[in-house]
Amino acid sequence: MVMRVGVFGGTFDPVHYGHLILAEQCRQQGRLDEVLFVPAPRPPHKPRPVARFEQRVEMLALALAGNPTFHIEEVEKERDGPSYTVDTLAELHRRRPGDDLLLLVGGDAVHDLPLWYEPRRILELAGLLVVGRPNSPPPDRDDLRARIGLPADAAVHMEVVEVPLIDISSRDLRRRAAEGRSFRYLLPRAVECYVHDKRLYRGEPSSPRAQ
Repeated sequence: MVMRVGVFGGTFDPVHYGHLILAEQCRQQGRLDEVLFVPAPRPPHKPRPVARFEQRVEMLALALAGNPTFHIEEVEKERDGPSYTVDTLAELHRRRPGDDLLLLVGGDAVHDLPLWYEPRRILELAGLLVVGRPNSPPPDRDDLRARIGLPADAAVHMEVVEVPLIDISSRDLRRRAAEGRSFRYLLPRAVECYVHDKRLYRGEPSSPRAQ
């Protein structure tokens, strides 16, 4: 049976309720059988994560416990160099050749997709499940085709889901931890306890570099 599989990449440093709400809305509205959370060891356009890869995986495991449709995929664990989306999708496609892969991506990121590494190949390997916002215009397929350099009749598999605006960021949570401020109810309790027990982000500087 062909499965519709959502691919949700990020640093998850730490994972929070904004991530989980987004994933659940994509699962339901996008008719996904499974959502893969893919932590990146070295994202190409962000500073190196603060928590170690293994710690971010452990936090994800705590956050996803009890949801049979959410899984962690450690495909990027042993990769050398930056974690490019196209490489991740190619490996997932190799491992799951019969499944339909849908990349979970924000509406703003779709606009930047032509600047990503091998954007044409990304669209060959996976459809796009675009996270929209209420009252925001959907992304324009024709504009995306033109900016990537695809023929006008090239298929672009793209669906839009609407997700409530949850203004939580990992950067803010790390800053709160560094300053000894509360972040209860912004992330799962088990993850909150893990951050406290491991004393994560205590030395995180409150600077623009921390994203």
